[in-house]
Amino acid sequence: MAVFGFELPLLLVLIGLGLMIAEALSPGAHFIVLGVALLLAGMLGLVVAPLASPIALAGLTLLFGALALFLYREYDLYGGTAEQTSDSDSLRGATGRVVDRVTETDGRVKLDDGGFNPFYQARAVDRAIDEGEEVIVVDPGGGNVVTVTALDGLEDDEIDRELARESDGADPVGERESHSGA
Repeated sequence: MAVFGFELPLLLVLIGLGLMIAEALSPGAHFIVLGVALLLAGMLGLVVAPLASPIALAGLTLLFGALALFLYREYDLYGGTAEQTSDSDSLRGATGRVVDRVTETDGRVKLDDGGFNPFYQARAVDRAIDEGEEVIVVDPGGGNVVTVTALDGLEDDEIDRELARESDGADPVGERESHSGA
C-alpha cells in the first residue's frame, strides 16, 4: 500500500527517524518513544513482507511503543527527571560557581544540580563576585536570571555562633546560666 508515493513501512521508517531527530533537537519532548515505535515497526514491515499490512503495522507500532515507553521510563534516559525543578522557587538556596564575574547588573553562574542547562544569568546582591567563587541563590527571580551572594561573604548570626560553640565543646550561653546552682 502506497501513501504519498511511499510504501507504508518506508513511510513509517522516515517518520520515525524524523521524530527521533526532533527529539535530539528538543530533548524532553518525548518524541523518542513514538519515533522508536514507528522506526522499528517500519523496519520490520520492510524486512518481513507479510507484516507490511496496515493492521499488522498498527499492532507492531503499539507493541514497540509500549516497549519503548517502558524502557524510557525504566532507564530514565535523561537522568534525574524525578528531581526536575518544578518552578523557579526550587532554585532558592542552590549553590554553584561563578563562570563570568557577577556584578549588580551582569554575570553568569553554573549551579550545582542546575538541570539540563545549569548556566544562569546572575546578579549580585551587594558586591561584585569574582570568577570561580562559590555562590548561593538568594532570589531565583522568575526566569533565567538569579540573584546570588558569595558563600564566603555570608555573616554568621547568633544561631550560627551558638552552634559553633556547641560543636567546639564549650557550654552554650543558656547552659552557663543554669549551672549556677539554682
